[in-house]
Amino acid sequence: MKIALDPTPFHATHRLLEFPQLAAELGYKHLQLTPHPDFLPFFRNPRADDGLAKDLNKACAEAGVGIASVLPVLRWASPDEEERQAAVRKWKRAIELTVSLGVNVMNTEFTGRPELAEKSEDAFYRSMEELLPMIEREGIDVRIDPHPDDFVEDGLEALRVIRGLNSTNIGFVFVACHSFHMGHSLQDIMQAAGGRLRLVHVADTMDHTASSGLRYITNPPGNAVRVHQHLKIGDGDVDWDAFFGGLHGLGFFDREDTVMVSSVFAENENAAEVSRYQLQTMNSYIAKAKQERSQP
Repeated sequence: MKIALDPTPFHATHRLLEFPQLAAELGYKHLQLTPHPDFLPFFRNPRADDGLAKDLNKACAEAGVGIASVLPVLRWASPDEEERQAAVRKWKRAIELTVSLGVNVMNTEFTGRPELAEKSEDAFYRSMEELLPMIEREGIDVRIDPHPDDFVEDGLEALRVIRGLNSTNIGFVFVACHSFHMGHSLQDIMQAAGGRLRLVHVADTMDHTASSGLRYITNPPGNAVRVHQHLKIGDGDVDWDAFFGGLHGLGFFDREDTVMVSSVFAENENAAEVSRYQLQTMNSYIAKAKQERSQP
């Protein structure tokens, strides 16, 4: 398993090519390359040319840091056909850039609309008809997160959509701070995912369903909003013993194809301290889970 830093909290303070050295200074051996205005911005055409990709590879080599995954967010499940087709073109370039970086893992979101779930699902499968041959040909492993406010938010239903693609190159992302939007216990989702669960994001969140659904109040009542946070471990309601124990039960920590990403966005002013805390705490929970499983 690779443990990676999501550098999003540092986008405002560091340049893209500084991320590898920053990760190394914070104790990480890997980065997750998330949407960045100089490389793969949200929803837009990729901004990197081959030269920038080479420069990023060089910066990684000099820092001794690898890129564990590349994360584009593009509207490939848009029910608007023109928008969907544009997203497919952007995805092709994102795949080319990922290959040029020597990376074989991409993780992403479904990026459809919950109020148009059936049309969004149809659009997603239509996009995959075109992209899946390229994904498989290039040996890319694409892992998908059922993000809050997407056409599929339920964890088990997301696994069904992924299974419907009938490809071993498509896997599942479990984002811990989305736990309370996925409709089932994290243990049930992890067990159902099995070997398809190949990437996790580690951040905490409050349970917005607590207090009879009144922990967070929006006015007027019934607003179509999704509430969650990306807090450091221990600042929310995620059951971390169950999370790390469930991963250990799947052999997640001992597999070569798995990635664990620190994904805290809520404390930019303390981002360096929080990043170090996350790494130490993740490793402590991993050790604890292994020790508990080894006891008779």
